[in-house]
Amino acid sequence: MSARAPYWLRKLLHNRVGLLGLIIVAVVILVAVLAPWVSPQDPNFTEMADKLIPPLTRGHLLGTDQLGRDILARIIWGSRISLGIGIYAVVVSGIIGVAVGLVAGFYGGWIDTIAMRIVDVQLSFPFILLALVLNGILGPGFRNLVITLIISSWVTYARLARGEVLAVRHKEFVLAAGALGMRDWRIMIRHILPNIITPVIVVSSLNLAQLIVAEAAISFLGFGVQPPQISWGNMLSEGRDYLINAWWLATFPGLALAFASLGINLTGDWLRDTLDPKLKL
Repeated sequence: MSARAPYWLRKLLHNRVGLLGLIIVAVVILVAVLAPWVSPQDPNFTEMADKLIPPLTRGHLLGTDQLGRDILARIIWGSRISLGIGIYAVVVSGIIGVAVGLVAGFYGGWIDTIAMRIVDVQLSFPFILLALVLNGILGPGFRNLVITLIISSWVTYARLARGEVLAVRHKEFVLAAGALGMRDWRIMIRHILPNIITPVIVVSSLNLAQLIVAEAAISFLGFGVQPPQISWGNMLSEGRDYLINAWWLATFPGLALAFASLGINLTGDWLRDTLDPKLKL
């Protein structure tokens, strides 16, 4: 690899684990985007004559479920819901959390005190318990599940952003911008935000895997995505009653969930190694 190649590319090619993670993430995203073209059939097409067919039988690569629906097709279409919920929740909760942390860290005082006390109170509750309670209040469904995960996870970004802002708030370039009469919001966006965004990106990549698993857990318990919408979580829920006689109903959606989470976590580790300036020394 030429020395002129971008640092991130050289880092990736020398990090086989990170490369593997990136490949896994790319495959999962491509499968989700191309679901209408790569799915072997309609995921909700039922054929009772073909119910509970084992894998590699009658043209069904991963078998069928209790209604004769193709498991592979349902996993492919389910990736859209599971990834979509995770990505929506990460993006929106990240924006909210970073905005709160940016303002709290920049102004300090009572604004910082109130914001951080709210964060502390919310962090005192276990994440999955808080998500279940909120989802029980809002009700099941795609939209409500996304809202639940946003409310449950924004505090992580708020605390991280606030700590990073405090580290750069009194740096010379920030003080110089203030001395030149630049407005506070321009200082925060143009000078502070670019210097705190790296750890936010790393944390959001790791948080994505956590939210995908959280969606699966909530849907597994019946509070999340509802049929006829398909997610890996409600596939696991439907397959739990057939673990002895039809193991493939829960096994393959579980493997898809583990596969996607592994790829995202490996990619997050590579991003941390690549973007952390301390590791470039």
